Amino acid sequence: MAIEVGAKLEGKVTGITHFGAFVDLSGGVTGLVHISEIADNYVKDVKDHLKIDDVVKVKVINVDKDGKIGLSIKQAIDRPEGSAPPPRASGGPGGGGGGERFNRGGQDRGGRPFNKQSSGRPSFGKPSFEDKMSRFLKDSEERISSLKKNTEGKRGGRGAKRV
Repeated sequence: MAIEVGAKLEGKVTGITHFGAFVDLSGGVTGLVHISEIADNYVKDVKDHLKIDDVVKVKVINVDKDGKIGLSIKQAIDRPEGSAPPPRASGGPGGGGGGERFNRGGQDRGGRPFNKQSSGRPSFGKPSFEDKMSRFLKDSEERISSLKKNTEGKRGGRGAKRV
C-alpha cells in the first residue's frame, strides 16, 4: 500500500523519544509523529501523552524522497467545518500562544499589562526614546564627574600634591 500525503491511517506506537514517537503503519512502514504534532496544547514530555503499543489515528503530512514519513495526531482529529482547534494552554516555553501577539487578556508575552495605541504597538506607560536618551546622558555625566572627583587626587607618583 502506498502512503499518500493527507491519508488518515491507524498505527501502533513502536518507539518514544524526546522529540516524538515512531508509529508503525501497515506493512512494516514506520513514520514519525513530531512532538509538536501530538496534541493541540503544549507537550513537554511525549510519555505523558503516548505509550508504546498505543493504537493511534494519524494523518500523513509529508513523505520525503528518502522514505521518511511525517505524521500528525492532532491533524487526524475530525473537527466540524469552520471550527478552530482549542486554544493552546500557556505554561510552556514562550508561554504558548495561538498566533496573535497580544492574546492573554491585556498582557504581553512577558505577562506585563499593555494598552494598544493607534499604531497597534503596546504602551507600557514608558517614556519615549528621547526621554530615555536624555536620562541616560544625565546619569552618564553624573557618573563621569563622580569618577573624576574620586580619581583626580590619586593620580601622580611620589610627592604628588593631594587634595
